[in-house]
Amino acid sequence: MSLYQAPLKDMQLLLQHALERSGVRDLPEFAEFDDELIAAVLDEAGKFAGGELAPLNSVGDTQGCRFEDGKVITPDGWKEAFQQFSESGWMGLALPADFGGQSLPKFIAQPVNEMWLSANLAFVMFQALAQGGSEILLHFGSDEQKARYLEPIITGQWTIAMALTEPNAGSDLGALTTKAIPQDDGQYLIKGQKIYITYGEHDLAENIVHLVLARTPDAPAGSRGISLFAVPKHRINSDGTLGEANDVVCTGIEHKTGLHGSPTCSMSYGENDACYGELIGEENRGLMAMFILMNEARLSCGMQGVALGEMGFQRALEYAHERTQGADYQSGERVAIAKHPDVARMLLSIRAEVMGLRSLGYLLAALIDKSEQCDADESQALKARIALLTPVFKGCATERANLMAGTTIQIFGGMGFVEETGVAQLMRDARVTTIYEGTTGIQARDLVFRKVQADKGAALTALLDEIEAVATRLSENEAIASLAAQLNNACTQMRSALDQITDRENADQLQLNAGGVAFMDALGTLCCAWQLADIALAAEAKAAAGEDPDYHTNLVALAEFYFSYSVPNIEAGLKTFNQAHQGVGRYRFDL
Repeated sequence: MSLYQAPLKDMQLLLQHALERSGVRDLPEFAEFDDELIAAVLDEAGKFAGGELAPLNSVGDTQGCRFEDGKVITPDGWKEAFQQFSESGWMGLALPADFGGQSLPKFIAQPVNEMWLSANLAFVMFQALAQGGSEILLHFGSDEQKARYLEPIITGQWTIAMALTEPNAGSDLGALTTKAIPQDDGQYLIKGQKIYITYGEHDLAENIVHLVLARTPDAPAGSRGISLFAVPKHRINSDGTLGEANDVVCTGIEHKTGLHGSPTCSMSYGENDACYGELIGEENRGLMAMFILMNEARLSCGMQGVALGEMGFQRALEYAHERTQGADYQSGERVAIAKHPDVARMLLSIRAEVMGLRSLGYLLAALIDKSEQCDADESQALKARIALLTPVFKGCATERANLMAGTTIQIFGGMGFVEETGVAQLMRDARVTTIYEGTTGIQARDLVFRKVQADKGAALTALLDEIEAVATRLSENEAIASLAAQLNNACTQMRSALDQITDRENADQLQLNAGGVAFMDALGTLCCAWQLADIALAAEAKAAAGEDPDYHTNLVALAEFYFSYSVPNIEAGLKTFNQAHQGVGRYRFDL
């Protein structure tokens, strides 16, 4: 069975769609990034993903990491692949060339990142940390700190670890207790423990810079009293060379359900009162800085969901064409299982989710690029759109990754439930994506209260206006006009739910809290329908013009499938949202 082949045709089509819909195509700042350059980057990335990273995926899953004498030993081939990854410039693809990066826009980096995540998710967990951590330093670091940290991180000489979670402070960062005691030389003495630290210790690079959230002695309580510190594993001399060890100790690694090749570490800082760090930004403003990395990580999590779905689809499609079982429902002849309508339904359910969510993820990347280049008013509107869609993308893509992994196993039947075929790994690896960087419930709460209620529904209203504009265009196209009514109806139902959320005086708080996930899931489905419908409009025109008609006709059929099988769930989800207060508030768990 083949390992992974980058879906370059789909990627390039959806990237072009994102550039057109975002307006990035019209900006002179991106004129140099033409179709030829994009195709060349994606082609090279696809070769590296399929040829170098994918073969190591099962190795990492089988071997896992080893913890010996305080050291973490990564699986066979990891170190060599890391060196190739770094030397090829993939680490800093969307980071500044001034510090060793490639200065490519995020809209190119997004499909490239998807390839890494499909080919070997456990391996490339460090890359999103490097991207987000570097952006923190670019925004909040001093000139001296940028000079000290950025180039080694961006070139892969060093890596970054994000140290937030503590044994008694998971998602509730306001409860963390790690201390940062100021010293006379301007440094801080760091003391505390952190858990679940991805790549907190490893043997891939010569140094690891831990971005640690901690409290100074006079810090206010709660999240307002959190500061951010750079705490290197090895201290850094004035000339940039590495000095002595910094009292940063890995006390163990987690034995996880999946992602075995990615070390998740328990860390101790300052056990011997000799762990020093330096403040990044201002005291008590650490959470603001960390949100940059967390938002980057949430978008990366969403792409993980897309990537795992793509990997499952490729495996399931190949198997469904090879596996002969059962009789055709019309001819009675024995056929490959792909010919059975219910298996086709399962294959299409994965394919449609992947295409809709991928399109949304690529659009988000393009909107981020545009928001950094346009005038203040447009930038503000784009940032509101990005903020609205980020929790939707993270929450829905990761939840559906688990469903897609389950469907993949179902297509394989009993062969999917055993480890030999490799698809069970998809389910094990996908399981954590709904948990880290904020659980699905936390994403839903962020959406309902911080994004929709906080701006009185302005960003969501603007989004619904845009979706209804696509519905109008659908209604004018006879071949797929039937989709328009469903899209309009879903928007009408969403506006009704929006009114309930923004009516602060009469809002049922139990309903908003208990029904947030149902609301977010409905909005996620609507966003995928929006993307697939818009893609179908362009595809139908190209098919009619004789341009690769089989491929483009398939895209139209894919949208029709999604509207038949998934769009009706929007109404069901919003009914659940409306009734979410029932039962939850009455059931007693203390009996």
